Amino acid sequence: MTHEEEIISSVKRDYIENLASQNKRADARSMDQYREISVEPGWARNAEGSALVKLGNTQVLAGVKLERGTPYPDKPESGVLITTAELVPVAHPTFEPGPPGEETVELARVVDRGIRESETIDLDKMVIEPGEEVWLVYVDIYVLDHDGNLIDASALASIAALWHMEIPEDLEDWTLPELPVSKKPIATTVAKISDKIMVDPCFDEESVMDSRLTITTMENGDICAMQKGGSGPLLVNDVREAYELARTKSKELRKYIE
Repeated sequence: MTHEEEIISSVKRDYIENLASQNKRADARSMDQYREISVEPGWARNAEGSALVKLGNTQVLAGVKLERGTPYPDKPESGVLITTAELVPVAHPTFEPGPPGEETVELARVVDRGIRESETIDLDKMVIEPGEEVWLVYVDIYVLDHDGNLIDASALASIAALWHMEIPEDLEDWTLPELPVSKKPIATTVAKISDKIMVDPCFDEESVMDSRLTITTMENGDICAMQKGGSGPLLVNDVREAYELARTKSKELRKYIE
């Protein structure tokens, strides 16, 4: 980073932190307000399920594919869920081609954990031959434009893709009447800046935040997954406030799947 870039970064940090201390944000949103959201299911023709999510200027595409394969040795009577993420280099100047980095791995793990712990897919019903052959469910996430809060956008796209799956007639030896999908977990991410909690941080807010907390909740408000990011601390009251936001805002986001 050049000296000029450091000055600009410092000025931006001071500006965002000063606004946060007054319960304000640079884009005029309230602290508990998401950016504009759109969900377009069926976006990718070659996937069994897909959804394109736009969250402000962040765009994420999720696709679901099914394949026959072998189960994990420790779960011989259960199907397999595999979640991957790719940060497309054209999506942001900080993204580079090559092996998955820490941010990519975290993104895939958080989305995977929300699907897995909520039991969105009943993997026990994805068995063809116990111990021999099961259905593999691949959830692939592609970040197309990055302006912050990739986790919520990716999680929403993944759940929408699963819920809008259509099993093609030519899928080899499909053994189930339908895909056993029954839950709609929603990830809600908050950032802490200047001791203030705000939902759906944009890229600039993420670049200056002290910490981040993602809470994935079920339809009844129960927590099925949590993930903290950033080096700053979170107080008990911060977590409580984050949960209340997650419980409330998840109801709004879930409507986009339905």
